[in-house]
Amino acid sequence: MNAFAFPAIRGVQAGRAYYVVMVPLGAVGSLLRFNDGAVPDELRAQRRLNKSRIPALVRYITSNPKEYVLSALTATIDGGFHFEPSDMNGPLRSIGTLSVDMTATILVNDGQHRRAAIIEVLRERPHFAHETVAVTLFPDHGLERSRQMFVDLNQHGVKPSRSIRLLYDARDERAKLSRAVVDWVPLFRDMTDFGRSNLTASSPKLFAFSNLHAAVSTFVSETGEVDEARVIEFWAAVAESIPDWGFAHRGQMTPAALRREKVHAHGVALEAIAIAGARLLNDPRLDWRTAINRLGDVDWARSNSALWEGRALLVGRINRSRASVMLTAEKIWSLTTNGADAPGQVG
Repeated sequence: MNAFAFPAIRGVQAGRAYYVVMVPLGAVGSLLRFNDGAVPDELRAQRRLNKSRIPALVRYITSNPKEYVLSALTATIDGGFHFEPSDMNGPLRSIGTLSVDMTATILVNDGQHRRAAIIEVLRERPHFAHETVAVTLFPDHGLERSRQMFVDLNQHGVKPSRSIRLLYDARDERAKLSRAVVDWVPLFRDMTDFGRSNLTASSPKLFAFSNLHAAVSTFVSETGEVDEARVIEFWAAVAESIPDWGFAHRGQMTPAALRREKVHAHGVALEAIAIAGARLLNDPRLDWRTAINRLGDVDWARSNSALWEGRALLVGRINRSRASVMLTAEKIWSLTTNGADAPGQVG
């Protein structure tokens, strides 16, 4: 039989055998099919390929040739195959070689974007062809289970929160600055949630790391400041200027109460402070530290609709739109500079 042969591990799920094989990247395009002309319409069980996602995956792989990581693809196989264990009766009986008939159909259920990216990478960097990616193969005669497998895989998969992805991203320079701010400013270190991007009403934390990162990143964009010490200095001054944050840090007020009652406990205020603060640093006429200290004099109450409605609030609810951030930044600028003329429009 004309067959492909792969190093493989055999396992069992739901009483059925499945296999994890190591596939050379150079064979991914020809071996694994996804909605191509060779697969009949009735077997096209996957969602449509979002081609806009492919360039970012290609850049990730080609920019990190010594560090890139590709998780396993999942596919169903319809056709002839044979597993030959390395040790028929010993401890290695689940490890061996999987031979797959060249006429078999292997249909990708999860990983179609990784498959497409691998094909593009090989066009630019053919030397990647000998590297491998793991593929989990589930036998599926007639590909009858393929559609249900796709639903099951995507319905129950949980994507990590943005806060966690930023926390662990060692390549994002701005994420590094955000982590430095958290590490060096005690209030942020103790009151920041790294596991969630949207805090629950009862969360004991005051900030989501993703919101704090958005504010730090905005500050860097507006000022052009990338010096870690200077970025930390600014955010330490902000942390010290708002008494309510200190009360929450010391357990004298609950973060839940602040979120319920105050604008400054939400991401829209953090980002607006970043924009207004960046303008303060960029204006040589002003002492930015003195202005930032005035944040403590601002009436941040959500009940102060005259101040915040149409800015941070929309019909009494926190509004995180770009327009709301900009309008809130304008008001914060005015309140912290006693209405000083700005050198230009915020943003």
